[in-house]
Amino acid sequence: MLAPPEVVKRITDLLAHLLKKEVSEFAFASGRLPCVKIANAYEPVDDRSLTRDEVYGVLMSLGGSRYVETLTDKPTKWRARVDGVGSLLVGAVVRGERVQARVLLTRAEEKPRATSMDRDRGPPSDALMAAIVDGSRDQIHEPFESDAPPAFRSDPGGLLELDDDPLEHTMPLRIPDAVLAARADVELDRVAARQAPPMSRNLESKESPRSAAPPVERELRDLESRVPAASPMLAPSLSPRVLPSALVQALAFARKHRASDLHVVAGRPLLARLSQELTPHGPILTPEVVSALVMPLVPARCREPFERDGTCDFALETETEGRFRVNVVRHRGGIKATFRLIATEVPTLRSLGLPNEIAQAITHHQGLIVATGPTGHGKTSTVAALVNLLNCETTHHVITVEDPIEYIHPRKKAMLSQREVGTHTKSFQTALKASLREDPDVIVVGELRDAETVRMALAAAETGHLVLGTMNTPSAAKTIDRLIDLFPTGEQAQVRLTLASALRLVVSQRLLPAREGEGLIAAVEMLPGSFALASLIRENKTFQIPSLQQRGKAFGIVRLDDSLTELIIRGSISIEGALLVAESPDDLLSKIGQRGRTP
Repeated sequence: MLAPPEVVKRITDLLAHLLKKEVSEFAFASGRLPCVKIANAYEPVDDRSLTRDEVYGVLMSLGGSRYVETLTDKPTKWRARVDGVGSLLVGAVVRGERVQARVLLTRAEEKPRATSMDRDRGPPSDALMAAIVDGSRDQIHEPFESDAPPAFRSDPGGLLELDDDPLEHTMPLRIPDAVLAARADVELDRVAARQAPPMSRNLESKESPRSAAPPVERELRDLESRVPAASPMLAPSLSPRVLPSALVQALAFARKHRASDLHVVAGRPLLARLSQELTPHGPILTPEVVSALVMPLVPARCREPFERDGTCDFALETETEGRFRVNVVRHRGGIKATFRLIATEVPTLRSLGLPNEIAQAITHHQGLIVATGPTGHGKTSTVAALVNLLNCETTHHVITVEDPIEYIHPRKKAMLSQREVGTHTKSFQTALKASLREDPDVIVVGELRDAETVRMALAAAETGHLVLGTMNTPSAAKTIDRLIDLFPTGEQAQVRLTLASALRLVVSQRLLPAREGEGLIAAVEMLPGSFALASLIRENKTFQIPSLQQRGKAFGIVRLDDSLTELIIRGSISIEGALLVAESPDDLLSKIGQRGRTP
């Protein structure tokens, strides 16, 4: 479970003290003020005592995730190595209701002192860290009582006595990731204070005051000179406080101007997709800047797949700018990131401009509903609107499997279980198999991308569950062909039989620029399940589906060209925009002409 933002912020603030070169030790305990050791004296670094959860959070950030659950009254110690800072010896113990810990630090640039049992030869932490770095087995006794801050002395015992060795697992930590971002923000704020010229105004609002935000261009240049290009650090928090302010400002710009995506790529300015057009914004970014802006965002679970595959996907949520789906890839020019903006509120069919007839599909107690269309044309939002309808009007148990989770559905009438691939489950297939034993009424699959996922979805739809999914296909007819063609030839006959009986609705959509003003308008193609459609699927005559669509208004079928015609007549979209996506441009022009002569 994620820690609350205020807890994450406080942990980040505490870890920031490790960057201070004069600090050699960090001592903290639940119910006590956290302290650092500077020049053999302890100084409190906060005026508020730590809670038990905050202590555990700090220990987990210091590599203690595998140890905190088993802490006892016997000190547990482990070694850690912090990139860019140095080596740590961490010790923690539980004494009654109190959890207390000490962290001894040796800087990366410091030369460790020789190991000795003579305590007068130097600070205790020097001897301890020398034993860690040199691998010495000398017994070093450092009672916690002897030099602990006064607030700790009521607890007897030697927290970091080395009468036994620390745990051998030495892990390279990247815990100052948030600290690094915070440090970059400090530097950027100093630049902002100098009142540098504002960022490029090719898309800026005219009423934006000069002092409303730090100058991005100067910030980016300063960030480039101060943050290592190949920084591997990963931020433990997605709070805006740990994001470089230049990125926060860019995300705010994208949100303000209702962009669908924001691209951060080397060699180009920030690119915001406004009404399906990529529009540049700000200065040209160098590979160093892009790496410094993007890499701190990558969560720990995605680091190994990114190193292996060169790509990863995750969700990013900030307190001020909302939620984003992020894709990070490695390419010839360095690192590239794409931020898909997710609406701050779960959409409804009405807010998306979709026909209410789509909602009739979720009245079925079982079957398959597929939302299709090209990438970036609102399939996920359509499915989210249907889930929201189920959440508001039914008492169903709805299980969603997404990669990553995009819309967060609040608790309403239904019971929702949202699972994320990579975080809560290994794969779509694993989650679908497990979901059948969780007593679901509705199963939502983020994407029907392979034969195994489709096989599990069809099995669920055939055994009494309503299944919703998405596919990247250009039309309803081609969606059915794709569902069948995913399987080997020998299995396709059985798949056709299952799909014919299970299919309830295919809804395909296109987003087109509004004719007047900003925003996008949805044109919708609907192909409901019917006896006629089932017959064509069973008999392998899917090539006749377009013919069925032309004469199938009685079955509730809506052709894409019919939807485009209605939008043109209403003045919502332009004829030129409609012709770009129409299945039969000539027929579309003919219909518009005939409708125009109608009284």
